[in-house]
Amino acid sequence: MKIFEIREPGEKKKKARALLLFSGGLDSVLAGKVLEEQGVEIVCLTFRSSFFGAREAIKAAAEQGWPLIVADITREQIRIVENPRYGYGRQLNPCIDCHGQMARLAAELLQRYQADFVATGEVLGERPKSQNLQALGLVEKLSGIKGLVLRPLSAKLLAPTLPEEKGLVERDKLLDIRGRSRKRQLELADRYQLKEYLTPAGGCLLTDPGFAARARQLRRWRGALWPEDIELVRAGRAFLEAGAMIVVGRDERENDHLLQTARETDVLITTAGIKGPLAVVRLKAEQGSDDGQKAGIELRLETIFREAVSEAAEAGNQTEPEPVESGAGAEPEKVRCRELRALVTRIQEGRLNPEAAGTGAEEVWVLKNPAIREACLLVIRYSRARHLGRAAAAIIRPGKIFRLEFEKADWEKYLPSKP
Repeated sequence: MKIFEIREPGEKKKKARALLLFSGGLDSVLAGKVLEEQGVEIVCLTFRSSFFGAREAIKAAAEQGWPLIVADITREQIRIVENPRYGYGRQLNPCIDCHGQMARLAAELLQRYQADFVATGEVLGERPKSQNLQALGLVEKLSGIKGLVLRPLSAKLLAPTLPEEKGLVERDKLLDIRGRSRKRQLELADRYQLKEYLTPAGGCLLTDPGFAARARQLRRWRGALWPEDIELVRAGRAFLEAGAMIVVGRDERENDHLLQTARETDVLITTAGIKGPLAVVRLKAEQGSDDGQKAGIELRLETIFREAVSEAAEAGNQTEPEPVESGAGAEPEKVRCRELRALVTRIQEGRLNPEAAGTGAEEVWVLKNPAIREACLLVIRYSRARHLGRAAAAIIRPGKIFRLEFEKADWEKYLPSKP
């Protein structure tokens, strides 16, 4: 777990402080408001991973003026996705294990942030699988802090917690919301004058059928889920071959995502002399270095932190946040990304015309690699070059740029079949 303090909590000033598991959605905001009315200090804790982000939580916490801690749990999340104790939901979402893990990680931070208990916005029965009575009990069991997980919105329907028994929170002022109806929550939103809030649909990619299918394929291909692989396939069209993964961007936003997540050992391919997509070829045989994987993740985490800072500033948070821990080398990575983006643009616009592949060892290797050849044909297929009789693709490697030319017959097999 890697911690970023977006808005530092500071010293405890009141008799009780809650570490609130905070998604930025309406339920978590209401849970905080109910406790705040009783004089409880709120410190928000939100999580991000390769499967879900923290931007909405950053914005919502700033709107309420609550301190916020962001914890990156990519590695922890992958472990439970690969082997969930309590199974999956409809897709690849291990919700019970995930909620339990979040509660457990929050428990580890109680002393650090002078908090007396963990609070959540969970509502009994709102989600049939992950928020029924048994599931809520399992989450508390997994947390390792029996009696210290308080659900303010449904507390009257659950057994009293230690904060209630100690008088830190008045049970009579907690709520008894149950089920999937949002009527009570919407009434409370009006009472607290909340104008904008997230719907409870969630933002976890593991619940998305398309991404879940892609993640399963990725696990079969690699034999395990790797953070950098997940980041790469979050955008674009993914093609998994025996020895390589090809991801092709569908627009400029996805092309930028691919540039940000590509490793130096990856092969970049784009169209030459015509605007088109970017493709990243990740060769399975060149991966496997734990040190390299960790370095790539650290750079990505630093980028995520900087994006979080930007979101907080836009939401009106004037505090200059600092990461408790920060990855090294984020600025060089950003420079590298800008340089690659400019290079790709020059190639596509014809201002840089790479030489044709020659007889050097690397050129011969490229010519013999079926995944790289396929990626070249895919970027042509998904660009306007597919209407030409002849087109070229540029292969970008560290210190090497060269081109391969193809005839229309080469990429026609990738075009949709005519009725």
